[in-house]
Order: sequence, then C-alpha cells, then structure tokens
Amino acid sequence: MMNYTYQQPSNPLDEFRRFFKQGSSLSMLILINIIVWILIQSLKVVLFIYNNPDGTASNNIVLHTLAIPAFIPALVSSPWTLFTYMFLHVDIWHLLFNMIWLYWFGRIFLEFLSSKQLVYVYILGGLAGALVYVFAFNVFPVFTEVVPVSFALGASASVMAIVTSISFYVPNYTIQLFLFGKIKILYLAIILFVFDFFMIPSGNAGGHLAHIGGALLGVILSQVFRMKKNSYDTGNSSAFFSNLRDQFQKKQQPWQTPPDSTRPVSDEEYNRKKREKQKKVDDILEKISKGGYDSLTKEEKEFLFKTSNKR
Repeated sequence: MMNYTYQQPSNPLDEFRRFFKQGSSLSMLILINIIVWILIQSLKVVLFIYNNPDGTASNNIVLHTLAIPAFIPALVSSPWTLFTYMFLHVDIWHLLFNMIWLYWFGRIFLEFLSSKQLVYVYILGGLAGALVYVFAFNVFPVFTEVVPVSFALGASASVMAIVTSISFYVPNYTIQLFLFGKIKILYLAIILFVFDFFMIPSGNAGGHLAHIGGALLGVILSQVFRMKKNSYDTGNSSAFFSNLRDQFQKKQQPWQTPPDSTRPVSDEEYNRKKREKQKKVDDILEKISKGGYDSLTKEEKEFLFKTSNKR
C-alpha cells in the first residue's frame, strides 16, 4: 500500500482565497454553514433591538425551526430538520471547529474522491447522525425525561462521516500535527470515535451519539467507494497519475499532419510542440496532485480530457 502525506500550503491566506474562488462543493458547504450562522446572529441583533436582550426568543425560533428534535411527534411535524440541523450552528466556536475539520479533511477527500461523493457523505453522514441521536434518546431510559426538550444541531456528524470515510479509504495517508509529528489519519479517526464514545455521559450525549452515527456511516461508505472505484475513483493516486502520464507519453510518428493544415510539420517543429504540450500536461497533473481535480480551471479540464482521448 502507498503512503500519502498532506502538504500544508506555503501561504494559507492565498490558499484560502483560491479555495473559495473555485466554487467547489467543499467551499459551498462551508459557505452555507457560515451564511446560516450569520443569519442567526442577525436575527439575534434584530430581536435585541426590539427589547429581547437575553436572546431567548431567537434561540427558541432557531431550535424549533431548524434544529432536529429528539421527540418523535415533533420530528414528524418538522421533517425538514433532518437536513437543516446539519448546517446549523449557534455558537461561533462550534462553527469554527467544525469548519476547520471540514476544510482539512474535505481537501484530503477531494484528492481521491469526487465532489459529488463529498456531498453524498456530508448529507448521508448528517442523516445517520440524526437517526442514531433520535433512536438512542427514545430507546434508552436515561434520556426519558429530556426527550421532549432535547434538540441537536451542528455539522459534526457530517464532518465525522467525511473524516472516517477518507481515513478508511486511504488508511496510510499521513498528516503533520503540531507537537505530535506525523500521524496516519486512520489513527486520528479512531481516536475521535473512541473519544466520542467515552464522552457520552459528559452532558452532551446527543452530540456525541450523532458523531458516532456519522462516523459509522463514513466507514460503510468508504468500503462502498472502494468497491465502486474506477479510473478516477482510486485510492492509489500515484498509480493513477503514472497511468495518465504513460498515456500522454505514447510514442508517435515523427511526421504528422495538423487537422487544419495539409502541410506536414518538420521534426523540429513537431518535437517543439510535443514538448510544450507535455509540459502543460505535467503542470496540470501536478496541480491535481496538490489541490485535487476540482482545482483545475474549465479550460484545463477540457485540455486534459481532449489530450487523454487522443491516440
């Protein structure tokens, strides 16, 4: 099996600017979470101005409209909360923590899997976390008294699904952690899962149960992706890029006729164009290896597609 290492960008600020300019699925998920938080904070300001300084009204509106209730009759009357809760944050630190993990592991995810798969994992992981939370609160007697007033919110279950799915998909991928050095993301995912399990009695049982649900779904999806992988969905990115290079570097005849000309090009001109074309291909492949396929521009994607289909 191959080892992979995440390389931190040399200039984080420039990297963030480029990241959000891409308009990828990952950046859109992060932006949705941020925008929802901004709207909630704006609501608090408006209610404060209209003489509700303690924020009770705003919290009640948010919880009863967007957060998922553990009480099944309430959930039946507001089924949309199965989806809205996974984009909902009230506390700034809760949002910041989740978005950092989403960005960090989302970038790794997109090195090996597609944007569409990232969205699937986010949504399905959130749904799995919600179902585990509701199920546990309605089955285990320790939660009986708090079921009618319990709500869950946050992207943590979705993020945990992304963390575990990519960690089990490329278990030898390593990252550099401050004070700890290099560590495989698989070990990090397992540590987070164990932490959530033992923190269930700590006071945020619903949150930790949702994390566990998302994590388990992520493990399942990692195996689904592994079984369904194709030329673009492979855990061995080095082999994938090598195969592409081999395809681009196939030997051709020393004389070729351009499609828009009847005059054959000379050896010198042909070799010069071939070198330029190969350099552009290498630059694009290098860009994919650093930022994923979604980091390419539309023109680069079209060029790569046309070049790979030429024989």
